[in-house]
Amino acid sequence: MHNLLLVINSRDVAEMIGKEHKHLMRDIRTYINDMQDSPNLDPRQFFIESTYTSDQNKILPCYLLTKQGCEFVANKLTGKKGNQFTAQYVSLFNSMKEQISNPVEQALKSFPIPRTMGEALRLAADEADQLAKQKPKVDYYDSQMRNPGLMTTTEIAKDFGWSAKKLNDFLHDHHVIYPVGSGKKKKWVIYQKYADKGYTQYEPYDFKKINGQHGIKNNLKWTQRGKKFIYDLLADFDIHPVLEQMDLLGM
Repeated sequence: MHNLLLVINSRDVAEMIGKEHKHLMRDIRTYINDMQDSPNLDPRQFFIESTYTSDQNKILPCYLLTKQGCEFVANKLTGKKGNQFTAQYVSLFNSMKEQISNPVEQALKSFPIPRTMGEALRLAADEADQLAKQKPKVDYYDSQMRNPGLMTTTEIAKDFGWSAKKLNDFLHDHHVIYPVGSGKKKKWVIYQKYADKGYTQYEPYDFKKINGQHGIKNNLKWTQRGKKFIYDLLADFDIHPVLEQMDLLGM
């Protein structure tokens, strides 16, 4: 998900349609150029610029395709390949939409159904005991983990009463991220062992240089999966969000 939009990475699309990623990138840039000639079309509704970290720890460009973007690509394909891609991306978007919009329904699918009154009573007692033990974590997930979109390190750090520097240093000490460059050019990059876990995305942003010219920087941001990873990692060291700490203290 990107800014509340369901998206698929262009690398995944390239794999689905059997095309080299660099060739798909070339095609998408052509599509964008064609759209920009029309005042009624916004290419960002189809293709969103993004980046990823390669196996060589290089930050490379890619695109995030919305459902409209996938439809656009599918219309360029013919025959069996086009039909297969259409079926794949429709299934993927439906699955993502279902996971976001029906969390209760998903939970009920795995909920055990009692067959007798005795089983029902035991199940109710077990659930009450489990919820009592997990209440701080459940409260935290309810208020924070369902928040869609990408988050900065600063936003996550605030949940723990930390600064972004303190959280970055912790993640660096535990070999999750490492710095590249120094001073104002310093940026954080996730280690390769976590690069394909879906924990982070690099979001480009525009800035003005000292000479007045504009430049582009890539800012490391965390997905909700990445936020949960950080939460679980800190919990292993008995470090909990401020909200949990207050609940544990009975405040």
